[in-house]
Amino acid sequence: MLNKSDKVYIAGHRGMVGSAILRKLQKEGFENFVFRTSAELDLRNQQEVETFFQNEKPDVVVLAAAKVGGIHANNTFRAEFLYDNLMIESNVIHQSYVQGVKKLLFLGSSCIYPKLAQQPLKEEYLLTGLLEPTNEPYAIAKIAGIKLCEAYRSQYGCNFISAMPTNLYGPNDNYDLNNSHVLPALIRKFHTAKIEGKPFVEIWGTGSPKREFLHADDLADACYFLLQNYNESELVNIGCGEDISIKELAMLVKDVIGYEGDLKFDTSKPDGTPRKLMNVDKLNALGWHYSISLKDGIEKVYKELKWEEILA
Repeated sequence: MLNKSDKVYIAGHRGMVGSAILRKLQKEGFENFVFRTSAELDLRNQQEVETFFQNEKPDVVVLAAAKVGGIHANNTFRAEFLYDNLMIESNVIHQSYVQGVKKLLFLGSSCIYPKLAQQPLKEEYLLTGLLEPTNEPYAIAKIAGIKLCEAYRSQYGCNFISAMPTNLYGPNDNYDLNNSHVLPALIRKFHTAKIEGKPFVEIWGTGSPKREFLHADDLADACYFLLQNYNESELVNIGCGEDISIKELAMLVKDVIGYEGDLKFDTSKPDGTPRKLMNVDKLNALGWHYSISLKDGIEKVYKELKWEEILA
C-alpha cells in the first residue's frame, strides 16, 4: 500500500483525469506532490524527463498525461497522436524504472480494443482484431504503453500497472467543439442552442452507436483503489458496465439543460465504433464499483461549468 508520505508525481495533473486523481489523493491525506505543467516539462523530450526524474525522484507515478481528443482530432492529427503519446509514455515509464519508482499507474483508453470485438470488452480481447481506423494511432500508442509496463515488470520486477478507463466526463473536461469528446460537445451544443434560441441541435452520425460514461471522480476513486490494492501485470478495465446510445445520451443532456428544440442527425459524419462497453467483472471482483449515475453526473457537471471561460 502507498504511504501518505510518498512523493507522488501526477503527469497531467491539470487535465480532467489527473486533477480528479489529485483531488482524491488530497482527500485521502496525501500532501507530498511534485507538479510540472507542459510548459515547464515537455514529456516528449527525453533529456527533460530524465533530468526531472533525477532531481525529484518520485515514489509513485500516475501517468495521466496524453494527447487526447475526439474522432475529428484523432483522425486529423494522426501523426501527433501516435508520436506524442509514444514519446510521453516511453520517457516517463523508462525513467520510472531508472529512478526506482515504487509504483506506477499507466492510464490508457477503451479504444485499445478491436473495433468489432465481442461486447462487453474483456481485458483478454486486447490485440485480437483490427482497431477502429479513426483512432488507430492513439490506440496503438496506448497499447504500446501497456506492453511497456508489462515488459519492465517482467524484465526488471517493476510494480507498473495499467488501467483502461471507459469514456470519461467531469470537471476540467474539454469543450472545444473541434476536438472534444461526445458528452462535453453535446453539453456545449445544447447550452448554446438554448441561450441563442436555435430551433435544432445537429449531432454527428446516426445516433445509434452505444457508449459507456464514467464520472472522473469515480475514475479517481478506482485509480486510488488500484494503487492501494492491485499489483499484477494484467491491465484492468475501469467503467460502470452500462452503456447508452448517442441518441439517448443527447435526449438526456437535452433534458438536463432544459433545451426545447429538435435533434438533427448528420449521417454524413462518421459514427466511430458501433459499441464500446467495458466488462468490469475483474474490477468488481476486486471490490470496486462506481457510485455516480450518469444523470446525476451530468447535472453536477453542468451546474459547475464556468461558461464565460468556455465561450471566451
